[in-house]
Amino acid sequence: MPPPPEARAVWFPAPRRAELRGERLSPPGPEEVLVRTVASAISPGTEMLVYRGEAPPDLPLDLPTLAGSYALPAKYGYAAVGRVERTGERVRELSPGDAVFVHHPHQDLFTVPARLAVRLPAEVPPERGAFFANLETALGVAHDANLRLGECAAVFGCGVVGLLVLRLLGLCGAGCVVAVDPLERRRRFALRLGASSAVEPGEAAGAVREASGGRGADVVVEASGSAAALREALGCVCREGTVVVASWYGTKPAVLDLGGHFHRGRVRLRSSQVGGIAPELSARWDRARRGRAVLDLLRHLPLEEMVTHRVPFGRAPEAYRLVDERPDETLQVILAYPQGGG
Repeated sequence: MPPPPEARAVWFPAPRRAELRGERLSPPGPEEVLVRTVASAISPGTEMLVYRGEAPPDLPLDLPTLAGSYALPAKYGYAAVGRVERTGERVRELSPGDAVFVHHPHQDLFTVPARLAVRLPAEVPPERGAFFANLETALGVAHDANLRLGECAAVFGCGVVGLLVLRLLGLCGAGCVVAVDPLERRRRFALRLGASSAVEPGEAAGAVREASGGRGADVVVEASGSAAALREALGCVCREGTVVVASWYGTKPAVLDLGGHFHRGRVRLRSSQVGGIAPELSARWDRARRGRAVLDLLRHLPLEEMVTHRVPFGRAPEAYRLVDERPDETLQVILAYPQGGG
């Protein structure tokens, strides 16, 4: 019998440190598959919060593929694309050679239950498939926003999730979408994706009033991870409007003004988290249907344009420093694996 295969994975041993560690794998069980990674995407939001040591240390990890804890060390990440190398004897829905997406940390070879692997359509390149997780999040945010045709929206934070939300709100029929971000490069990209205007923090209220004819935004999405942005977002929404919080702040406090406008305007503050489905949609939507919708969107959205850097997997620690220290230069950073030609 051949020895168990060996792999390498990215771990966070301490705040703002990433390293590659060896992993010994077991052969796939009857209902498992062995996947060799081609590309994986670093999430500039939640994942970087964990990398910086800003996640609540006592909060349980929420994916079965993760390891360690938020107290660090942790093996973290959730956007891996690879090809199936071996399948267990009871696996029928996947075959060797199939391209799959898995919510799995950055690791060059891994074994997972076949039910966790999403087969990608043949026409979806691996790099595009690595956007599955963030696009699934963005679709959930768009559903939670519940925007109607012709309504005005604002999106705070033009990182990957914010830009995807912006594009989806446009597809939902938004009459205007105001993008808010401190980085000029991201504001320019937001305009290319269909924003009616793109402004810096501090300028949002005026831009929203102008775009909405003085009413305020019907829906505001906060996707920046900044409590200051959430405070500004509450001041941009119209009476009876909704602010959707897509960000996870971790241990960072958020001090909000819930006085005059919020209280008298009956403003709704709603959390959006990809682990659930909006309750009002639960009779018609489940995670399987949402996943199918994401696969369809992967075919059509201009996702490759968001990739600013492709870093070899062996230099993963450099990629994290890049995202952490030079946000003005990065949008989506992809780790490329040698087996995938990277």
